[in-house]
Parts: sequence; C-alpha cells; structure tokens
Amino acid sequence: MKPFVHRHWEDAYSIIEPQINAQMIHRWPFCAEFPIDVRFLKFDRKRGMRFNRHDYFEVLYLHSGEVAYEVRGRRLSMKRGDLFVMGSTQLHRSCCYGNGPVKAALLAFLPDLIRGTENTGGDIEYLMPFLVQDDDFPHVVPAGTGIPRQVFDLMSRAAAELPARSPRSRLSVKTYLKMILVLLVNHYAAFQGREDSYLRKRGDLERLSPLFEFIDGNYSEAIAVEQAALLVRMSKSSFMRFFKQVTGQPFVAYLNHFRIAKAEALLTTTGKSIAEISQEVGFCDQSYFGVVFRGVMGVSPRDYKNRSGNGSVVGHTITGGQEAGRAIQ
Repeated sequence: MKPFVHRHWEDAYSIIEPQINAQMIHRWPFCAEFPIDVRFLKFDRKRGMRFNRHDYFEVLYLHSGEVAYEVRGRRLSMKRGDLFVMGSTQLHRSCCYGNGPVKAALLAFLPDLIRGTENTGGDIEYLMPFLVQDDDFPHVVPAGTGIPRQVFDLMSRAAAELPARSPRSRLSVKTYLKMILVLLVNHYAAFQGREDSYLRKRGDLERLSPLFEFIDGNYSEAIAVEQAALLVRMSKSSFMRFFKQVTGQPFVAYLNHFRIAKAEALLTTTGKSIAEISQEVGFCDQSYFGVVFRGVMGVSPRDYKNRSGNGSVVGHTITGGQEAGRAIQ
C-alpha cells in the first residue's frame, strides 16, 4: 500500500526565482545535517524562470499539464507523467507551460548525501546519470518507460518521512533515494556520456566566477563587455563566444536580465520612484530602462509597480526567450 501524503502545492516561482544569485546559482534551503527535500510545486504559465544551475541534483516528476525546459540551447518538452533529470553544471529553466494546471513533484538532494557512504567507493556509481550530462544528454525520461511513475511513488514515500528527524526516518529516506538512483542508473546504462564532460563544464563555470562576483557588487555601475573580458583574462571576441557557450546567453542579455530582476524586487518591496530604481540597477536613462524592462517582463515598469498594490506582489515575471538588448556601456 502506498503511503498517504498530504500534498501542499507550493508556488514554484517563489521558491526558485528569488533565490537565484548573480552567478545564476539557485540555493536550496536544505537541512545541513540531512540535505534532501521533496516538494510539490505548481507553476504559473505567466511567470517563467531565469536560467539557473545549482549544487544539488534534481529529479522532477510532471504530475499534470505540460512544460518545456531550456537546457543550453535545447528545448525539451515534457508531458504528464514524464521525468526530468538534472545535475549541477547545466544552466536551465522551465518555460512554456500548458494543457491545464502544471504541477510537479521535485526531489532535490546534495550528492554528499550519497558520496562517502560506502567504503568500496561504489557510491559514485549511484550518481553517474548526473555526472555524465553532456550537451546531448536525454534529460527527459518518458512516462512510457514506466520509470517516472516508480520514481514518483518512491518520492512520495520519502516525502512521508520528511523532515527526517529520527535515525529510522533518515535510513528510510536514504533507502528510497538509492532505489530511485538505481532506476536511473539502469535507464541510462546505454548512454555514453563521460565524467570528464562534467569536470570540464565545472571548470568553465569557475573561470567565470570573478565576473559573476564583480557583477553582484557593481551592477549599478556601467559594465562594458571589454571590462568583463578583462576580468576573466580573455579577448573581447573570445569572451563573447565563451560566455554564450557556457551560459546559453549573450553577456549583454544576461546582464540586463540580472538588472531587471533587481529592479523587480525594488518595484514590489519599496516605495522608490521608477527613476530612482532605474539609476540604482544601472540604467542611466529611464526611458531605456523602460524599453529593456518591457522587453524582459512584457509590461512597463509603471504597470508592474501598479500591479504590486504598493509593493506587495508575490512572485515576479521573467518571460522566456526574450533578450533584453544591449548592455549599458
């Protein structure tokens, strides 16, 4: 008999989008002693996510509706009952929700929960489907394979034990997790991805770390492409190719999306004027700020602020597939 789990469907946007930092990293609020979580999420078709990556590994079961994931230039469509498998190096985002309410069960866990649990070193084998994800990796496991439903049942069992405060509960959750990982290992056994692809992508992202840190502290100032290239010790042309290859976005589009995300927060949580906010997030020209904001959000800053009810909007909007134009030079 399957365990009864009272599913509290939470807003996916409010859990994911506000926690994405300048390095496009999403931080999950794990319990430090037992870093695993299962959440039941509902997606709003009017609110897409920014590109992000994360240190944790993710397994998402689509409970209802349809959704597409963008992963490094690829668009991967999911239908009800499909499974999405994501490691920690690929930038991705959900978009294009349809066919009724979109709900999903998400399992997130840090790999250290599995690594080091066995003296034989075989623990790494459980994680191989997450470590070999190159540009051709088939992230979607179709419902027709039967695997997604099995995974969802195990996720539900784990959810019934969380938060796992006792040794017995933690043992149960870890057992369910390993059963899920074995299903994925068997499914991806024929995939010829390589672990060195994971290491290469990790190195590429680390090379951009000084730039991400600089943006986080200086986005209110003008940041030229030449300056960004200098920070990572590359020529302008090489940097522009490298940045898009690694992140899936041109540098100017990334910078403007980041600034608009900061502007969103200010529009909905402060009483500052639009002119003040445009200056604070790095736009010296308020009219240009309005053009970029509308290009990213689909509405003007004034309309967005008015919707907030004096700064009380819950959740924000980033439209998928729209680039914000040139950066402020």
